[in-house]
Amino acid sequence: MSKILHTIIFATVLATVCALLLTGASEVLKPRREANKKAEQTRNILGVLGVPVEADTGAHTLLKIFEDVVTVEQQGEVTFYKYIPDKQTGKVKTIAVGFEGPGLWGPIKGFMSLDTLMEKIRGISFYEQEETPGLGGDIAKEPFCSQFIGKRIKSVSGKWGIDIKRPSERLSGDNEVHGISGATITSDKVEAMLNVTIKKISEVRK
Repeated sequence: MSKILHTIIFATVLATVCALLLTGASEVLKPRREANKKAEQTRNILGVLGVPVEADTGAHTLLKIFEDVVTVEQQGEVTFYKYIPDKQTGKVKTIAVGFEGPGLWGPIKGFMSLDTLMEKIRGISFYEQEETPGLGGDIAKEPFCSQFIGKRIKSVSGKWGIDIKRPSERLSGDNEVHGISGATITSDKVEAMLNVTIKKISEVRK
């Protein structure tokens, strides 16, 4: 009986020590994780805006580039990131907005860049997603993202929104793209979160 009790006590103490060590390590590494997350978000903003950035650019340099050429403006419920290569002229080259929402397995977050009239998409990127690799996870890959370039968030008839069709469906509108085969739920959720953001943009534009 004493051996069993000794084993239970030993296991309990060991588990407690391991838990404390893991908690301590998590707290120590938290600032670094937050910094890396901020750097990845900044890289995505710069990328979708079309700001030239080398692939191996460090976090500090990324933030410096962001401060030099990007202006952040809040209008209504939307935060606009405006790429202004020359602050003296103040001419805006591209505008980006963030979007986010629930995916199939976790949150999905990304950025969409627009022309200065905020009617056509210039690019789209995802910096956080937990979708199934090879299926919904392909939203972050070039074949899916590149479809959005040149698509309108405001049609010529004045209707706002993007329409993600099934891969087997024929595209006929200037606001339509194909979803990912086998990932209908993820595609639908991306469409929903994009259109929530587009609706907010339309309210600012009124």
